[in-house]
Order: sequence, then structure tokens, then C-alpha cells
Amino acid sequence: MDKFRQLNSTVIPLDLDNVDTDMIFPAEHLKSVSKNGYGTALFSTLKTLYPDFIFNQKDYSAGNILLSKSNFGCGSSREHAVWAITQYGIRAVVCSSFSDIFYNNAAKNGLLLIKLPESIINEWMKLALNNASLVMTIDLVNQQINFANQVQRFDYDVYRKHCLIEGLDDLDYLLSCKKEIESYELTRSINV
Repeated sequence: MDKFRQLNSTVIPLDLDNVDTDMIFPAEHLKSVSKNGYGTALFSTLKTLYPDFIFNQKDYSAGNILLSKSNFGCGSSREHAVWAITQYGIRAVVCSSFSDIFYNNAAKNGLLLIKLPESIINEWMKLALNNASLVMTIDLVNQQINFANQVQRFDYDVYRKHCLIEGLDDLDYLLSCKKEIESYELTRSINV
């Protein structure tokens, strides 16, 4: 996994509540046994049905931060949705609430999810929809976001923060603790 400390990027404002995993990554694309190549299918149905959909707008195509509303990632536990988001180039999603399963899948795959109050999300959504060039800075180390001359702090799980900052998935984290594990095992075998 890539390390995540700080990110400066324009924002993709997805002005929707209840974005489910089938919207993010439609089931028709669930044919591959590989973990690669999903980014092009991100929101493919919505891109086809709605020519003015935000992911069809060139001004927003370079954003690495997705701003959305409440209950993002609801629906099935489709991990492919997280893979599609990250393979598209998005490194962080900021909204007011996430599905629990999606939240855990994201953290294990290097995607930072940040929860902020709905009032802030609504304000920032309006700003981003009116100005595609606004840049958001996410500082994971200090757990704060700077956007439109506003600084907001956010909470984040200590373990997941450590893993993202160091670029570790769960297995990498366990391997990084090898010395401590061996030391513990040595003390256990002596006392048995």
C-alpha cells in the first residue's frame, strides 16, 4: 500500500446520499478474478445514464478526493467498490457517514474515509460544485482538513492511521511486529 500522510487535491463533489456499492461498481463488472482494472468501471452506469454526471465533467476529472453526503458505501459488502475508487485515483472520501463494512474494506485497502458533520459537508459541496479549482488539503498526521479557508479536525482510528501513514495492510502490520511476536513466544516457551 502507498503511504498516506498528506494529500493536496481538487475535489470531486458527488452530491448524493445513500451511494451504494452497486452504484460505485456495478455488478455487471464482477467478472474478473484479478484485483486490477476496476477504475474504468467506477460509476459506469451513472456515467452512461447521465451525461452531466460529475464523473463525466472534465473540470473534475483530476480530483483525488471525493466529497459526498451521508451513508456512502451502503449496500453489499462488495470490496470491488473500494478497488474501483482507488484505481480511479481517489485517495480519500469525505462525507457525513459511511457503511460499516465499506469503512473497514476501505481502511484495509489504503482508502482514507473521513466523517465530518453534515452541515460542513453541505457547505463544502456547494463551494466545490461552484468552483472546480478549489483545493482541499488532508493532513492525516495532524488529523485536519483545510478547504476554502476553513480548517476542520477529524477523528480517525489510531491503528488504521498508523497503517495508512506507514503504508501497511493488516499482514504487513503483523510482519512489522515480528520481533515483538518472537520475543513473546520465547517467554511463553520458557515458562511452559
